[in-house]
Amino acid sequence: VHHLNQALRANMMFKADTDYIVKDGKVIIIDEFTGRMMDGRRWSDGLHQAVEAKEGVTIEPENQTMASITFQNYFRMYPKIGGMTGTAATEAAEFYDIYKINVVSIPTNVPVQRIDEEDEFYKDTADKFRAIAKKIREHAELGQPVLVGTVSIEKSELLSEFLVQEGVDHKVLNARFHEMEAHIVAQAGRRSAVTIATNMAGRGTDIQLGGNLEFRMLDEHPELVAGTPEYDAQAVVITQEIVDEKAAVLAAGGLFVLGTERHESRRIDNQLRGRSGRQGDPGLSRFYLSLDDDLLRIFGPDTMFARMMRSNMEDGEAIGSKWLTKAIETAQKKVEARNYDIRKQVVEYDDVMNDQRKVIYEQRADIMDAETVGDMVEDMRAETVNIVVGDACPPNSYPEQWDVPGMKTRAQEVLNLDLPLEEWMNEDAIDPEIVQERVQAAADAAIADKATQLDPETWVQVEKSILLQHLDHHWKEHLATLDALRQVVHLRAYAQKTPINEYKQEAFSLFQRMLDNIREDVTKTIAHANFQFEAPTDLPELPDFITTHFDPFTGEDNSNDVDAGTRGFVTTQLPPLQYVRPEEQDIGEDPAEWEGRVNRNAPCPCGSGRKYKHCHGAVAAPAG
Repeated sequence: VHHLNQALRANMMFKADTDYIVKDGKVIIIDEFTGRMMDGRRWSDGLHQAVEAKEGVTIEPENQTMASITFQNYFRMYPKIGGMTGTAATEAAEFYDIYKINVVSIPTNVPVQRIDEEDEFYKDTADKFRAIAKKIREHAELGQPVLVGTVSIEKSELLSEFLVQEGVDHKVLNARFHEMEAHIVAQAGRRSAVTIATNMAGRGTDIQLGGNLEFRMLDEHPELVAGTPEYDAQAVVITQEIVDEKAAVLAAGGLFVLGTERHESRRIDNQLRGRSGRQGDPGLSRFYLSLDDDLLRIFGPDTMFARMMRSNMEDGEAIGSKWLTKAIETAQKKVEARNYDIRKQVVEYDDVMNDQRKVIYEQRADIMDAETVGDMVEDMRAETVNIVVGDACPPNSYPEQWDVPGMKTRAQEVLNLDLPLEEWMNEDAIDPEIVQERVQAAADAAIADKATQLDPETWVQVEKSILLQHLDHHWKEHLATLDALRQVVHLRAYAQKTPINEYKQEAFSLFQRMLDNIREDVTKTIAHANFQFEAPTDLPELPDFITTHFDPFTGEDNSNDVDAGTRGFVTTQLPPLQYVRPEEQDIGEDPAEWEGRVNRNAPCPCGSGRKYKHCHGAVAAPAG
């Protein structure tokens, strides 16, 4: 059922060139707010795979979340936060609710001269785009640059077709051609320039009226090198042309920003308007809307009103109404409130995970920084022994009621111990505390004996590696479990329960279970670890460097080219060196004779399993 749901969502709700783009055989998500491609990002829960199947491209395996954090909790990790933006006023309440910071509006350096005209409404999309194309042609003929904002790649390419029919020269900037963004935006302020862009173009940048010197030099004189006399001479000429062109553009009214649709957020509309009239320059902005626009269709006036308007409007007729503009603002406020509630809910759920994230990350940092983790491993082993014994020997129970076979199996499975539990059961004074002490002592002794097989530094690295491996693995699994819980916990509302409270309780239980699993798996891995010290049997055959002379530049054997005097030196024959495995060496049985015959890092010939330098080869401490 889950895969069917995702297949339906991919086919019916996600549109190519609006929600995603297919490029180089891959499905790439498009950010709905900026219009940019989000390369490397993928939808979860099989949705991305469903979209890939829909588009007939290679289906990639689903990504597994290794770590996650919301932007809100990421920013709250800083002791102090602040920022600057031209469109924060509409979100002031959210900034205070989430971050407890206020928004202060600072007046502009130069008064804004941009004229923001009322919206125009049309019956349908075709009428609207025809009117937009004519309006663009009129302003371009006057020498005024026009920047057109669209909400999707699909709409930008549709408008481009209408402009072609009108014979208007223009450039299209969307996620398909994002590599050209800087170049297109730099020239968007030239006389009669028409630029169609999604939300991405020129956000927060000054579109220079008259054009940009650097990009004009690259276009018109790519052969010239910056800093040369020829380059500087041409730069002077083009700079004067830009000054003259800017004067003509200002006389025509500055940059005309034309919005083809209202966005769900007023911030994005304000960002689009804000690309015109910067630094005190004159400018003009206007939005063109139709009853087919998503915002009006979903959140606008009721359908009866829309039908009345549609029936009373002639083809190509436009109306401007303060009431309609007010209705649009009301619809945008509804959407913003809904989106804010969603973001706030995401933060509330992530706060639960954030507390757990801090515990895990702090523990991981402690493991990485600690010189030794023996105490941590010992505590985990003690907790595991407590659980193994506690599960088999319930409190206030008689020995006859204990699950002895189960405890024996668990001790073998988790602690790698074969315990004489049947013998212990025959003792008169046996109780769970005694059993736990004996199991703990046996487990500690087994690990202590295992630790002697390695030098202390290596043993610490082994323990650290095992701890980090299981911590990362279980945290990754825990994130997937919490994500699945997050998807279904809202159903608890049908049982008159608060989903967020249910999520907190379930997440806490899952976290405790994860910690228990980490302790058990770390204990189990160390208990079952085996260390082998065997010399390699198949050694590669090395060249005889003693009787061969290699040219240091070519690597070739040039022994025959060496002069007689040198040849007598480099070809001196020595007995061939042979590798003899330690166990095959005749070193005698007296440890006093082993010094110098046994490699200090080789296993000690006494059979203890330790290295020779830590056993019979240890340097005796000087007498005090």
